[in-house]
Amino acid sequence: MVNSRSRPPLSGRVSEPPVLADEARILVVEDDGEMRGLLTRLLREHGFQVTGVRDGRAMWEAFEHATFDLVLLDVMLPGASGLDLCRALRERSIVPIIILTARGSETDRVLGLELGSDDYIAKPFSRPELLARIRAALRRARLGRDELPGHNSQRVVFAGWTLDFARRELTDPRGAITDLSTAEYDLLLAFVEHPQRVLSRDQLLDLSRRRDGDVYDRSVDVLVSRLRRKLETDDASTALIKTVRNVGYMFIPAPQRTAL
Repeated sequence: MVNSRSRPPLSGRVSEPPVLADEARILVVEDDGEMRGLLTRLLREHGFQVTGVRDGRAMWEAFEHATFDLVLLDVMLPGASGLDLCRALRERSIVPIIILTARGSETDRVLGLELGSDDYIAKPFSRPELLARIRAALRRARLGRDELPGHNSQRVVFAGWTLDFARRELTDPRGAITDLSTAEYDLLLAFVEHPQRVLSRDQLLDLSRRRDGDVYDRSVDVLVSRLRRKLETDDASTALIKTVRNVGYMFIPAPQRTAL
């Protein structure tokens, strides 16, 4: 088992996912030098390219000089906490984020998801579990950006919004691009491919490829909440995702496919 305990702008957007997960560039943000060294060695032994830093300031500096395919982020850090860094990073990048923490309650996991993380691992954890979760997050990111069969020349339009499958871009009614994390994109894709149909949380977990690792129904609720904040305003007339009590959710619009 493995156990321990004002930012500059990013120089660019997250890099395109690698062809193979083991070629991925991972940024480890961990203040415990021994743990950071252990994680760095473990990941390098399995073919990943790894950079290790001790705090948020060093994390932002790392992003100024390189791009990364995944961030492994500890919660208990000097200065800005891992949760604060997660929120700040998610506001500006779609890079997959896995949070590491010694606090593993459901409340903490939900908070991590609310702030934009893609996964949340409680210490202590096994090496196989860590590697499996990293590869799962990278796989979801890669699948989300790949051109999907039958979608390579199409967009979907709904309620003034446009979802471009090939570019993995969501454009709002004014023409501005709305950044989506991998988890948010996968969930939106599940909705637009199964519109005006009530989907249970289990179905959404399956359709959005969220069955890897220790997922739970509440994670769907968190992701739906994140999507709603991006797609809807306070005006009830703009509601796009309907909650069906004790069942699940329904995507209200009828998306229309258009050729590029």
